[in-house]
Amino acid sequence: MHRPRKEMIAETRAKLVAAGRHAFGSVGYAEASMDDFTASAGLTRGALYHHFGDKKGLLQAVIAEIDAEMSARLKIVSARADNLWQGFVDECTAYIEMALEPEIQRIVLRDGPAVLGDPSQWPSQNECIHSMAESLGKLRDEGTIVAVDVEAAARLISGASLHAAQWIANSDDPETTSKKAVKAFNALLEGLLRVPVPVGACERAR
Repeated sequence: MHRPRKEMIAETRAKLVAAGRHAFGSVGYAEASMDDFTASAGLTRGALYHHFGDKKGLLQAVIAEIDAEMSARLKIVSARADNLWQGFVDECTAYIEMALEPEIQRIVLRDGPAVLGDPSQWPSQNECIHSMAESLGKLRDEGTIVAVDVEAAARLISGASLHAAQWIANSDDPETTSKKAVKAFNALLEGLLRVPVPVGACERAR
């Protein structure tokens, strides 16, 4: 029996994304050879062009896949918290700490911006800001945080967390930089609370 064309297309795309992800994560975007990683997937450069246009298009697809995985992990982190505020803090903090992971460092936070431009303009950022604004709206409505424009706050928090992650990814000492970034970021978030908590309380609760 012939397999459905839609299924074959999805399989080919998945093979190319997996091969590209491995190559970009191992040697970086600039050094990744299209011929090598398409051959490793048992495909041709023509298949890459057909499905993604070019190497840059494949990088976009790889980042979209990693970003979706990050989002799923962050939702789990948030759901484990005892309350909405702690879930929000934990989710933001976990995002920053993901910058310590080699694959995310290289593909999403270093090569991505170098090839695709400012991450704040990527489609995924709009989704992130929308989700964050919803959470902030609930926190404002329940009286946990001060009355604030949630879109403005979401854009500022998103920008701060993104820059923190890039700082870590490009640091000579990512571990130390991550600790500094998380401590400062949590202090900034605590400024939103109606009743400020002692500095470091969020870290102790995690």
